[in-house]
This record gives sequence, structure tokens and C-alpha cells, in this order.
Amino acid sequence: MKKIIKTLLLAYCLFFLNSSLILSQQENVPIDHPIYIFLKEMSVKNILADIHDDNPLMSRAEVKNYLDEINSKVNDLSATEKNILKKYQDEFYDDKATKDNTYQMFAGGLGYSNDASDLLSQKIKYALAYRDTGATFYLNILGRIVHGQNISPQAQNTELFDLGFRFRGTLFDKLVYSLSVIKGGIKGSAAFAATIDPRMNYNFKYVENKENIGNYDFTEGYLRYYTEPVKKMKLSFEIGREKMTFGYGYGSKLVLSGDHPVLDFVKLDFNYGIFSFSSWMASTVGAFDTARSSDYTKFIATNRFKLSFKNLFDFGIGESIIYSGRGVDLAYLNPFAFYKYDEMSLQDRDNATLWLDLQTHFIKNLEFQATFFLDDDPLGNLQDLSNFINKTGYQLGAFWYSPFSINDLSFVFEYTRIRPYVYSHDNPQDTYTAWGQVLGHRIGPNSDEIFLRASYNLNDWIRLNFEYQYVRHGDNIYDAQGNLIYNAGGDPLVGHRLSDPIIIQFLSGERINTNVFTFDLKLEPVRQFVFDIVYNGIIKKNITRDISENSSYGYLKLMFEL
Repeated sequence: MKKIIKTLLLAYCLFFLNSSLILSQQENVPIDHPIYIFLKEMSVKNILADIHDDNPLMSRAEVKNYLDEINSKVNDLSATEKNILKKYQDEFYDDKATKDNTYQMFAGGLGYSNDASDLLSQKIKYALAYRDTGATFYLNILGRIVHGQNISPQAQNTELFDLGFRFRGTLFDKLVYSLSVIKGGIKGSAAFAATIDPRMNYNFKYVENKENIGNYDFTEGYLRYYTEPVKKMKLSFEIGREKMTFGYGYGSKLVLSGDHPVLDFVKLDFNYGIFSFSSWMASTVGAFDTARSSDYTKFIATNRFKLSFKNLFDFGIGESIIYSGRGVDLAYLNPFAFYKYDEMSLQDRDNATLWLDLQTHFIKNLEFQATFFLDDDPLGNLQDLSNFINKTGYQLGAFWYSPFSINDLSFVFEYTRIRPYVYSHDNPQDTYTAWGQVLGHRIGPNSDEIFLRASYNLNDWIRLNFEYQYVRHGDNIYDAQGNLIYNAGGDPLVGHRLSDPIIIQFLSGERINTNVFTFDLKLEPVRQFVFDIVYNGIIKKNITRDISENSSYGYLKLMFEL
């Protein structure tokens, strides 16, 4: 009997320790981390099931579980995929970190290497690390150097220099924390800096431009609580600020693209079986104004339900509300509500959106996505698609991995069409924007886009990428004094006015066609030292005025994390 009790106690302790190790990696993986690309390719290859890339932020523990699943099918991987898997296993298997695969700049009690020669090795690198059963802490020094060269129509260059830090960790196996701080400076053309890094367009220090040296800063941070009340039931609560995207889209997303300022938010995520639910409330600001009295805060509330049928498809429905001019509205804090009807009961002051989306999983190496987006309430007028109130958009796309049996190659095709006035509102403060930047798809309203991408992993540290965009846009028409004389619904910051026509044709207004070619070569010859070499060519033609404008630029970027 004593042996049985001892065996049970030992089994319990082993299970507890194993669960602790899993739960202690609950920090979010930043949305720009290349692990998401690898997991996406493995999902399309049917090595992985649904990876919820409609709500893509994952914890390190979740990534580790996916890597375990990939490892269980290692015989189905190409040589390069196996090397990429090994690379990420070293990074995300914290419990297997030793002096042989991990370097720590400042000596600690974990037994990691602190030999300075390992700074340029293939080992995982930390400035400082601490790990115990009840707490973890990891500190990294972040840096970036960018040289950008505008080639045409006018030669100019700029350099960006960043330095900062990120620390992260988990307490009590459930409470997660993270903070990152970056400060940067600009040398050369400050105006061209925003072309190299579009985040400058919504960075206060850059836009304000009151100091003698061009500079900028970025910060993100959050607290997150994660628990599994019963087996395979996942529940998390988060408050913070970090980059996130929402909805489907290969090039850009109709719902929340990430090509906009980082939002401050509170977020609830729930997943159990085939059912997933996300609810979040975020705040942001309007476009920059030198008059501080004109500044204002706006809120975005979003709910989304999704059903996932393994090896078949995922189907979701989501809604959001944007409102301003008051504090947090309790009606939109309720995750179990239909926001449009709430908005009507609050006297129809706010901007409501609704969307439906679908992603398939039933064909190996081939995935399809579709999203239908409705802005405000056009359901009663869909029979007349030329009516301005039909603020709708849709997106259709396909992801083909290993085409023609060529390993490590992927093709993406996507078509997006957005009708006039989508993302706009009759109250300029309630537009679907932050800092004047569209929260949804980058092309904006009264536009469509054909997007193509080809990517190839030459090996585990070199990735080639080519993108092509063909964008048609109907812009608003202004006179020589800058007065709006024809509202084509092409500006998300300008809603429909009483004097504007009710019937509006798609792509009416000042027609502009744009071809964009982007070549990108990413290299990581030394772990956590990443080189990014980019060339971008743009051919733009104003069809209405018969004016052509060609431009091109390139940049070399080095990012390091120590």
C-alpha cells in the first residue's frame, strides 16, 4: 500500500512540475516574430491544425505545443523545415536551455554560458535570465540600425538608430508581464524616415518635430492572467499595449491590419473545443493637431465568435463599435451583447461594423480565406450596391504551400475590394482610424487590390520574399484652394455629407492606379542578428489627370537582440 501511495505522489509531483514548466512560459510572442510564418506554413501543409491566425497572438507555451506537434511528424518535413524546427526548439524550450545552447551576458544561477565569445554564436542570448518554479524573468537589449536610400525621383538618404530593452516573465505560473522601451534618432532626411518606417507617421515626437534632432520612441507592455479551469479549456485576461491584428488577410486585413498605432486595450480570450470567443475594448486618439484642445480619445469595442471544425474549416462572426465624446460606455464593456442593437438603444451615435469570415483546412498545401465586412447598417439596402450607404468590403485569398512539389516555396494570391465611405463616419471622431491611420486594410475606401506574394526559405537563416500589389483607388476631388468639390468616398476621414450624391459608383472620383514591387531578403547568419535588405519600386498613374509618377527606394536594416 505504501508503495502505491509513493508511486501516486511521485506521479502527481511529476505532473505538477511538468504543468508548471508549461504554464511558466505564458508570455506573449510579439506578432512580428518569424515563428508565426513557420507555423502558418506548417498549418497550410496540414502538419498543424488550426493556429487561429485570425487572432494570432500566442504564448510561448502555445508555440512550444505547436512545435511538439510538428516534431511528432518530423518525417514529413523537408531538410530546411527540420532545421527551422530545431532552431525554434532551442528558442522556445526554456526547460531545455543549458550552457551549450544559451548565452547570458550577466552571470546568473541558471548555468548558462557567459563567455563573451558566445555573443556572436548560434546560441540563444539574454542580457539577464532568472528561472524558478514560481517566477521567471528574461531581459534583452534591443537595437536597430537602418540605412535607407531614396533612388528616384530624388536621391536622398536617412539613417535610423534605435536602442532599448525588453523584459518579460511569469509569476505563479499564471500572471504574465512584459515591458519594452525603444528610443531612436534620425540622421539625414527626416521626411524620408517615414517611408522607411511608416510608424513615424503616428509617433508623437517625430510628428511634433520640435527638437533640433529628429527622434522617436515606442513602448509596449502588458499584464496577462492565464488559466485552464478544466482540461483543454483556455481562458486569459489581458490589460496592456502591444501590437495585434484581428481577422484574416494575407497582405493586409479588413478588420484590424496592424498597420496603425499600437492600441491600449483590455482583452478576454476563451477557447474550448470547437468554440472560440474574443472580446476586447481599446482606446486610441484622433489625428495629430497642434491645438491640444482639439485632441480627443476614442474607444473601440470588439466581439468575435468562431467555430473550428478540424481538417475542414473555421467560420467566424465579429462586430465592433467605435465611439468618442464620452468615457467608457458600460454597454460596450459587456462581452455578451450584440453591439449594433446596443448602439441603437443609445440613440445611434456610434460607428458599428460587422464581419463574417471563413478559412479552409481540408486540402493539403492549399488554404482559402474569405471575409465580408459591413460598415454601419447596409443590410436593408444591399439590393442597390451603388447607394452610398452600402459601405461594404470583401476579401478573397489563397495560400499555396510547396506548389508543384517544390519544398519551402509558397505562393499567396488575394483580392480585396472596398466600397466608397467604408471606415468613414458622419462624425469625424468616430471614423475607423487611429492617429488618422486606417485600422483596417491599408488601401482604404473606394479601392481594390490584387496582391501576390512568393516566398522561399533557402535554408533556416535565409528567406527570399517578393510581393506585387496592383491598387486602384478613387480619390476625392479638390479645387486649387484645397476645397472638397466632389466626395467620392475615398478618404476614411471624410464621411458622407448631406450635399453629397446618394448614388456613388465604385472607383469614381480622381482615379489613381498604383503598381508596387517589393523584394525582400532576410538573413540571420548569427542568431538574433537579423539583416533585412529591401527594394521597393512604385509606378503610380493618375488616370484622371494623365500624370505618371515613378519612385523607388531601398534600405538595409540590422536588428539585434542580446
